[in-house]
Amino acid sequence: MTDTISDYLTRVRNAIKANHRIVEIPASNLKKEITKILFEKGYILNYKFEDNNTQGSIKIALKYHPVTKQSAIKNLERISSPGLRQYASSREIPRVLNGLGIAILSTSKGVMTDKEAKTQKVGGEVLCYVY
Repeated sequence: MTDTISDYLTRVRNAIKANHRIVEIPASNLKKEITKILFEKGYILNYKFEDNNTQGSIKIALKYHPVTKQSAIKNLERISSPGLRQYASSREIPRVLNGLGIAILSTSKGVMTDKEAKTQKVGGEVLCYVY
């Protein structure tokens, strides 16, 4: 598999479409950081990192509205891919849905959202949009 982040986003998208409560994903450090950001911003209910002998996994509890049963995540969109990397400087960081969504960036100071990157004045690779 060449694009593990795209696989991560696709697994979450498929679980949302199938109305699953929990999705299990193979772990990596980058995926763990993306999961922490999704939890901090309120897009997922909870997460748990399980470590077995080989790779480990991430269990994500998806968040739904109690009455309408709509997911908190409307769309997950992969921006940078292994074949075409998308980079943005601190002044060119894109706004997602006029600030209602978030862009997740991989910077020299770690994985962070677009707003955090602007305040720290760092640019980096735009991994995905979440709204």
